[in-house]
Amino acid sequence: MASMVESAWTYLITHFSDFQLACLGSFFLHESIFFLSGLPFILLERAGWLSKYKIQNKNNTPAAQEKCITRLLLYHFCVNLPVMIFSYPVFRFMGMRSTLPLPSWKVISTQILFYFILEDFIFYWGHRILHTKWLYKHVHSVHHEYATPFGLTSEYAHPAEILFLGFATIVGPAITGPHLITLWLWMVLRVLETVEAHCGYHFPWSLSNFLPLYGGSVLLHLFLFCNLRFFHVSRSPSSLKFLLWILSADFHDYHHRLLYTKSGNYSSTFVYMDWIFGTDKGYRKLKELKSGGDEKAPKKM
Repeated sequence: MASMVESAWTYLITHFSDFQLACLGSFFLHESIFFLSGLPFILLERAGWLSKYKIQNKNNTPAAQEKCITRLLLYHFCVNLPVMIFSYPVFRFMGMRSTLPLPSWKVISTQILFYFILEDFIFYWGHRILHTKWLYKHVHSVHHEYATPFGLTSEYAHPAEILFLGFATIVGPAITGPHLITLWLWMVLRVLETVEAHCGYHFPWSLSNFLPLYGGSVLLHLFLFCNLRFFHVSRSPSSLKFLLWILSADFHDYHHRLLYTKSGNYSSTFVYMDWIFGTDKGYRKLKELKSGGDEKAPKKM
């Protein structure tokens, strides 16, 4: 497997310049992963498939979905791509490289785990700031146009918000100057995680159905679980408690259902920040009411 990856990487660095791979290659990879993972949820919603797992009964109109796609393409080409191009010198200065040898899996895993933790911390506070009255009204309300989110709405936002919260995503790699393959894997995992958080479905295989404090981001949990051995951590239940603090689609869907500035559930990946600062109290109370069988608790909104 390692030799196959190295051979493929050798082909890339032989046929494309470092700039082409870091900027255009990253953009193409992002667009491919984002739309290939997000578009199926539009199909599910339109066809009514797996509707019993849908968090909300309400569906978006085809016009609303098409508006989202059109705006996304505009923002991606006019905001994301220029940011990738203009940030390239910074990443190069900080040590980013695309040459062989490839970093070890332990190095890649350690760096990506650091990126997730740092991004989550910065995102939480940035997101809370965006929920102050003026910024919510003039900036963040764009993202909340979709009270019933679907996968692609994860990146539907005001250009100012794209730049503001995008900083949380790139600051980790900018600090560490990783190999380009690490940056690509981080981008893929982050895109898949945020699409999943906005997908609008809560499937029966989510562990949050069985563990009360568990969030349920399946992709991130698989990544962390498979790499515990690199950090000399056993896979016993007691050592996996930190996996309970990763958010789910249901966790973030609650955030979108409440159309005001203090909706709570501000985290991007982990849920412990919301728990520490009490910004998930409304969500936890609703979960308790549901689990207790309170008929007054709205099952779906």
